[in-house]
Amino acid sequence: MAETSEARWLLLIHQIPPKPSYLRVKVGRRLQSLGAVAVKNSVYVLPRSEQALEDLQWVRREVAAEGGDASVCEARFVEGLSDAAVEALFNAAREADYAELAREARAVQAGLGRRGKEAAARREQAAGLVLRLRKRAEDLAGLDFFGASGRDTVEGILAAVEASLRPASAGGEKEKPAVLSGLRGRTWVTRSGVHIDRMASAWLISRFIDPKARFKFARGREHAPAKGELRFDMFEAEFTHEGDSCTFEVLLDRFGLRDPALRQIAEVVHDIDLKDAKFARPETPGVDRLVAGIAMRHEEDEARLRDGATVFEALYEYFKRRPGGPGKAGRG
Repeated sequence: MAETSEARWLLLIHQIPPKPSYLRVKVGRRLQSLGAVAVKNSVYVLPRSEQALEDLQWVRREVAAEGGDASVCEARFVEGLSDAAVEALFNAAREADYAELAREARAVQAGLGRRGKEAAARREQAAGLVLRLRKRAEDLAGLDFFGASGRDTVEGILAAVEASLRPASAGGEKEKPAVLSGLRGRTWVTRSGVHIDRMASAWLISRFIDPKARFKFARGREHAPAKGELRFDMFEAEFTHEGDSCTFEVLLDRFGLRDPALRQIAEVVHDIDLKDAKFARPETPGVDRLVAGIAMRHEEDEARLRDGATVFEALYEYFKRRPGGPGKAGRG
């Protein structure tokens, strides 16, 4: 029977002897560090790539060197498990990891809010914790093969903590870049792997701020802007999270966009991005699923922005024209 498609997956199938007792734990931790997930007892899967093949071959050798048995094979699922089900296993694992990181980041954020004699010591400790959490978040992003939700939440909390740790200006306020009026044709840079806040912000920029905007995607957390570039929703960006506001909200405030329909979109974006149920709009769960579907459908950021723009344009029209007119915006 001829193959109808190329194998998408690599499987490690192993049998680990009872002794040495540490081997099972060692192999489990090694597979976890690679981002592999179990599809059956002693059967682990990774998306097929040259790097994944090399990594699993090393694990196989470790098992064999201790008297166990292991095989690495290319696979495609024909019946039973589907590709979508396997992707869901990866996303569930990464979402749990992101949730744990978000919990730890919120604990750091809460500690900064407490005042007292030990405030300076807490800030110093928080700076070290944030660096470690950043490193874990970057490592985890490298294992996030299918764009699991939760990464933007972690990034948003860490960005807010980093902003609160920056030195204040002489006037006591955090320094903010001046808002540029009459923007046209600037290059707007953001992190690759765009999701809710970056999709919505890109639409807002193109629709209301810079109609000739061009978008560029940076792989790393940091990006030194070239002449004519503006960064958004990324580390040290001109426009990014501030306090408990997501980037979309910050853009609205900086550019003085008071349209009630945009404010309602901001509430939806905020709750999906930060997952704090601050506004609890009824539209939020549906938009969350639409955006997740766009991320699943497209690996290319340009395609995600294109489909995302359609979603937010329709949502804007809905809030502008729904029966009864625009509702009361949650923020002034």
